[in-house]
Order: sequence, then structure tokens, then C-alpha cells
Amino acid sequence: MPMIKQPIRFFTTIFCLLLLNMLLNGCAATHTAINKRNLDVQTKMSASIFLDPVTSDKRTIFVQVRNTTDKQDLDLERCVVANLEAKGYTIAHAPEAAHYLLQANVLQVGRNDLRAAEYALNQGFGAALTGAAIGASVASLGNKDNTGRVVAGGVLGAAVATVSDAMVQDVVYCVITDLQVSERVGNAVKVREKTKSKLIQGTTGVKEITSIEEVAWKRYQTRVVSTANKVNLKFDQAMPELVRGLTRSIAGVF
Repeated sequence: MPMIKQPIRFFTTIFCLLLLNMLLNGCAATHTAINKRNLDVQTKMSASIFLDPVTSDKRTIFVQVRNTTDKQDLDLERCVVANLEAKGYTIAHAPEAAHYLLQANVLQVGRNDLRAAEYALNQGFGAALTGAAIGASVASLGNKDNTGRVVAGGVLGAAVATVSDAMVQDVVYCVITDLQVSERVGNAVKVREKTKSKLIQGTTGVKEITSIEEVAWKRYQTRVVSTANKVNLKFDQAMPELVRGLTRSIAGVF
């Protein structure tokens, strides 16, 4: 009789663990589905740029947008130009004919994590992109008699969690862009630009190069991070909204 009760107790425990796991995962999935049912698009700058007002004859701008990601179908420059023209700016086809230079480089496009996106924003212009590592620790039980139950319950619970995650996913898409704005200065103003570069020499050596030159531009730099967040969000649904928010933010500098 004791030998019969032992398997019954084991399967009863597994059933209770499975039922509890289903309830917890179901509640979590429902909570995510409700809270993230609407598309939330946000665009933030790492630092503000303030430009002095100018007369209408100086409202000329040269636009250069680079995309160094694998999403080459992102048509950001055309949208930025349209926004600037709507604000009364004339697009110059050469830097020599412009009062402003607008240079942007799209660094990352795709699925991301909100914490990683916030970290990239806080690092600012020119900083390297690093993903936020999220780890999970599992406490081990010392009782050898519980090993089989823990393994079996874990496998079943993981299966339920996988099904729930597949049905309800909290998805974030992100566009990270570095932005540089240059403003032409008058003939009476001299701007000295200092550039420092570090070149790696072998495995341990570093060569530092510094150059100073007089330029005709004042430079402003910032990083723009746009995020789109919704349950089960698709890339095709997120991208138009991300581009719209990003171009409005860039054009809003002027």
C-alpha cells in the first residue's frame, strides 16, 4: 500500500504545481494583454539643442542621413526633408550653400528591450550600443527526494509558460539615431575644433592623435531613441509610427 500511495502523492503534487503555473502564467499573460493593448510610441533625445532664430534668407539646410543597419528600406531622409520644407526651410544640395547642416546616422533598427533602449539614450551621442543582459537564477533544493518532482514540474511549467509567451508577447521595436547639427558662423567669428582619435596598435598599444583646426561651423550633437511597444506588435505595424515620431523630433530642432 505505501508503494501505491507514493506515486499518487507524486502525481498529485505535479498536478497542483501544473495548475498553479497555468494560473500564474494566465494572469501574467492577461495583465500584459490588457496593459499593452494600445500602441505606445515614444521618441526621446539624450540632450537638447537650442538654435538662435535666423532671418528667412538663412533658413537653408543641407540634409545627410546615413543608415548603417541592415534595414535599408527605412526611408528616413525623405521624411525629414518633407518635415523641414513644411516648416519653411529650403533644402540646399551642397554644404556651401546652406546655413545649417543636418547629419544623422541610424545605428540600430529592430526588436529591443525598453531598458536597453533607455541605456542607449542615457549614454548619448557616439556611445557604443550594448544590450542589457537579463539573467534568471534558480534555487536548488537540498532534498534528494524532491529532485524528480522539481524536474517534472519544471518541464511541465516551462511548457505552459512557452505556450503563454507564444500567445501573448510584450514586444518593443526601437530606432536609435545619432544626430549632429552644424550652424554656420559669421566671418568675424572663429571656431576652433579639437578632435581626438585613439588607434589600436597590436593587442596592447594605443596611438592617440589630436588635431585642431579653425572651422566655419558650430556643432551640436545628440542621440534620438524611438520606441514602439505593444502586445504582439509586428515590425510592419511599428515602423511607420517610429519613422513619424523620429522625423518630427529631428525637424523639431529647427
